[in-house]
Amino acid sequence: MGRGRHNFFNMYFTTTISITLVLFLLGLVGSILLFANSVSEELKEKVSLSLVLNDSIQQTEVERITRLLTVAPYAKSVTYVSKEEALQEYIADLGEDPADFLGYNPLLASLEVSLNADYAHVDSIRMIETKLKPFTGIKRVVYHQELINAIDKNVRVISWFLLGLAILMLVFSLVLINNTIRLSVYSKRFIIHTMRLVGATPWFIRAPFVRKHMLVGLTASLLALGLLGLLGYYLRQEFGISFVSVGHATLLLLAAALILVGLLITFFSSYRAVGKYIRLKTDELYFI
Repeated sequence: MGRGRHNFFNMYFTTTISITLVLFLLGLVGSILLFANSVSEELKEKVSLSLVLNDSIQQTEVERITRLLTVAPYAKSVTYVSKEEALQEYIADLGEDPADFLGYNPLLASLEVSLNADYAHVDSIRMIETKLKPFTGIKRVVYHQELINAIDKNVRVISWFLLGLAILMLVFSLVLINNTIRLSVYSKRFIIHTMRLVGATPWFIRAPFVRKHMLVGLTASLLALGLLGLLGYYLRQEFGISFVSVGHATLLLLAAALILVGLLITFFSSYRAVGKYIRLKTDELYFI
């Protein structure tokens, strides 16, 4: 009896550890995907437009344009830079004052518009530029097209790569967890067959296996989340990398998704695995 319980414990312990490691890898890929998306959003929101203003523009017109930009869906923030501030920035960057040899300040005032991430690509910026053309107080719209194209391209490539990796890991997880549960059910195939012979219904036979493996799935999910938490703490302490930038709500959603995946996979895998042995004849149990 003691040896039987020991083997039973070892079987479920091994199954739990195996599923934990698989879910940990799946959660890790998901965390990296979310973190990369968060970083790309932050990177895109550093893209800005410079609306260079005409020298003759009235302050009331500047205020009107600023108000319109502030409520525009594409603008994250709007900052007015006066001619004097532009001159000071020029001097700080290049170390010389153009007013010394020109006799006047040649720089123009501008409105610096930080874009929301959804609008930080060339097509949207051209649309914004078209909308701003009717304002006679705006002399020109300046932005770094090559830089924006490079950011957009690199973010898109990395996002597709990580998404593909996440899908691959999900398939990998399904196969590994399914095989792990099939092996654990395999050792009970004769018990399943005996229960069927005495008249037990298919669901009556399946129920204890499904419950136990779903409990294993829940335990493995929580252990995987614990490992991910420890890894996140280590990365923050040693390298200053924090997944909190992703957002607490998103992290909670990832945790719930990982638990749901653990429960669903173990449910369907155990349901199918037991069903296979319910359908087999006595002689067939010896040759599988």
